[in-house]
Amino acid sequence: RHPEADYRVRIFTTSTELPFAGHPTLGSCHAWLEAGGVPKGQEIVQECGVGLVRIRRSEHGLAFLAPPLIKSGPLPADMLERVRNGLGLAAEAIVEAQWVDNGAGWLALMLRNRQQVLTLKPDYHPLLDLAVGVVAPWDPVVDGVDAQFEVRGFIAGDGMPEDPATGSLNAGLAQWMLAKGLAPSSYVVSQGLTMG
Repeated sequence: RHPEADYRVRIFTTSTELPFAGHPTLGSCHAWLEAGGVPKGQEIVQECGVGLVRIRRSEHGLAFLAPPLIKSGPLPADMLERVRNGLGLAAEAIVEAQWVDNGAGWLALMLRNRQQVLTLKPDYHPLLDLAVGVVAPWDPVVDGVDAQFEVRGFIAGDGMPEDPATGSLNAGLAQWMLAKGLAPSSYVVSQGLTMG
């Protein structure tokens, strides 16, 4: 174990081991604290496949500092076309596309509006072995002000092809959108609505 780490965790899906994932990070930290774990410092330090992940505890709960992206930048044209076809999108529907991989393999597309995200009906076959995140801004006039972005996360080939709430994806999206000026410094995301 790394000398700075309070504990070490390994994260598994139904088909693979992940170097990082958001909910297992927070859940493992909660379980460790409930079992009597005492952090060495002000923050809790988890060791996992991507290295050290720092977790803050406050009256609002636990929050992790997003690990650095291990892959960023534009998608290859053939992969973008494969994802576009799998999601049934017209080329002009995609505003931006980029890798936002912090260990879970995410690539992300930004669409023009929330309704485009909500109405996606993926053909999972072309998306096999990809982790695809889709995000679009809410329009305060049309959609209201409860959130600023709608997100969906698709993991074709895993036991559950859509994730209702995705910490790793949202952490990667935040790094991308904040760096490019596509989001304010603080915002709320809606995810899982199509899954009830």
